[in-house]
Amino acid sequence: MTEMKRLRRSTEGGYARGEETRLRIIRAAIELFGEHGFVAASTRDIAAHAGVNAPALQYYFENKEGVYRACAEHLADEVWSKFEPVVRRSAATLESTDDLAQLIEAFIDLQCVMLDKAMERPSAPALRLFFVREQGGQEPQIATETFQRRVRAPLNNVATQLIAKICGTAPTDPLTVVRLIALNGQFALFHMAPRSVLALFGWTAFDAEKLAFVKQTVFSNTRALLQAWAMEREAATTAASASPAQTGTEKPKRTAPARKRATSRGT
Repeated sequence: MTEMKRLRRSTEGGYARGEETRLRIIRAAIELFGEHGFVAASTRDIAAHAGVNAPALQYYFENKEGVYRACAEHLADEVWSKFEPVVRRSAATLESTDDLAQLIEAFIDLQCVMLDKAMERPSAPALRLFFVREQGGQEPQIATETFQRRVRAPLNNVATQLIAKICGTAPTDPLTVVRLIALNGQFALFHMAPRSVLALFGWTAFDAEKLAFVKQTVFSNTRALLQAWAMEREAATTAASASPAQTGTEKPKRTAPARKRATSRGT
């Protein structure tokens, strides 16, 4: 019994150390893939940066493509852990109500988490570069496919459904998609070009007060636009219901009365 217990503890300890080593390799790979790109980052450099020998990468990931896949999956899990609660709340709102104000606030709730993520300053600059390279289309497609399946698709799905329900369009309607891009484009530059944005404001950094100001402005714009689009829908619905062609109550057109012909009685 004593030997079996010792063996079990030893196995668990080895598993924990194995997971720790695997995670260390992933973090090192994210940095090097971000700094140098997939092609230029060698497995030997990744192993050295992680403090392991080169065969360890093959043991855990088989090859460099496997390392890159693991990096994408790790980052997708981290990002989704932040978005999953708000996506679930918004989906519940979609199913439970048609109230315009509640639907708009559900979308604002989504934007709030997205804006927090956009304004987040990663501990390693290479982490941001990893996403920049992935979005640039120069890296293996597996990262984009992973982020799309695990994060972007579920997030965009609930966002487009909210806009569609508010505006009376279909979630796949190009107008719905354009409106989503327009709404979220308000804070895209905060993530893509933070230094340029700070220079534009004349600020050196985003503190809590400045972040609150940005949020207040963005959310105010979003509410105004969603309310305006909802009013457009209501106006169109009212116009359609009042149209004679739609209601079948078209009245016959009036014609000018025919002139009576004068009859002559002769002279």
